[in-house]
Amino acid sequence: MNAVFLDFATMGAAELDRSPLSDALPGIEFFDATAADERRERIRGAAFVLTNKVRIDRELIDATPDLKFIGLTATGTDNIDLQAAAARNIAVCNIRAYCTQSVVEHVFAVLLNFAHSIGAFDRDVRKGEWQRSADFCMLGHPIRQLSAMTMGIVGYGVLGRAVAETAKHFGMRVLIARRRGAPDAASDGRTEFTDLLRQADVISLHCPLNEETRGLFGAEEFRRMKPNAILINTARGGLIDSAALVEALKRKQIAAAAIDVLPKEPPADGDPLIDYAAPNLLVTPHIAWATVEARQNAINELAANIHAFQRGEKRNRVV
Repeated sequence: MNAVFLDFATMGAAELDRSPLSDALPGIEFFDATAADERRERIRGAAFVLTNKVRIDRELIDATPDLKFIGLTATGTDNIDLQAAAARNIAVCNIRAYCTQSVVEHVFAVLLNFAHSIGAFDRDVRKGEWQRSADFCMLGHPIRQLSAMTMGIVGYGVLGRAVAETAKHFGMRVLIARRRGAPDAASDGRTEFTDLLRQADVISLHCPLNEETRGLFGAEEFRRMKPNAILINTARGGLIDSAALVEALKRKQIAAAAIDVLPKEPPADGDPLIDYAAPNLLVTPHIAWATVEARQNAINELAANIHAFQRGEKRNRVV
């Protein structure tokens, strides 16, 4: 039974134990990367195709009659033609809750950096400011205590809940955004989106990207936010109008932003968030999920999905 993993290098393969997959699929072939024109040949005759980001479209599915299972080392399934897979009764499985701790730690790492002005103070020391100071310490940048801040969560799934719980451990007040279009029920404990924008000192995004959420944060939303607010996006780049965010940072409509995801990845030339280099913007290359422990969890979860399928069970089935 032929099996292939098409883009194992996207998982930081050198650090990982691949034996759970080899045990589940003896003889599996691992490819570091697979270009679009290599896909058809590599999955020819395969019953199991594993991937992170390689696109598996209808044409590929129809050209692979032995295909029975598509396994993803990701939660998102937008690179798979789910309708074509369903029509062929091909199982498609994703993985869930494998990187929660990694994302939570990233959110609070960037938040603490901004709240305590860590980067700004370091830059001052490197420029000799402390050496020239008349006092034993320097207080030239804001130092904010998390317990005095309000955290706004947009997207209250596994990740949003985990970030909210950690915020409470820091003593933060937590607001959960009500979904747009949801009934206005004061008893649900959630906050209208526009009210959350007005009240939150920190907003952390954990919602999916769809037609309802695309461009959720634009010029109008930034105008509604506090001038000392911090925006953190570890969800999807398309949730934010990048050009509007840069303008908001330049005009000091908000204090800072930490962005781990962009609308196009890798970014294209001319991306506003790449071109704008300033202390109040942190851009990281989609790594919030990627501690070595989380990546190993992803491999282990994928192997568990395969074993379940082989036993005739449904686990993390999308199709």
